[in-house]
Amino acid sequence: MIWDGASYHKYGELREFLLEVNGDKEPENWSITCILFAPNAPQQNPVEDIWLQAKNFLKKYWYLCRSFKIVKFLERVFY
Repeated sequence: MIWDGASYHKYGELREFLLEVNGDKEPENWSITCILFAPNAPQQNPVEDIWLQAKNFLKKYWYLCRSFKIVKFLERVFY
């Protein structure tokens, strides 16, 4: 499994699940192996660059965002 570095990938129920599935096995014998992308590495995870552009777009037009409906509209304009 390949992940970005989101905190919910490392903690909570998912972590408990991985501990349950992999148990006391050595890493080379794990049923599920997780590989993390490097942080802020669009060359590894191209969607990160898209999210960054979208966040910058919303930061630029934050003053228009008086409701979530407007945020959704701006998102559609961006994409």
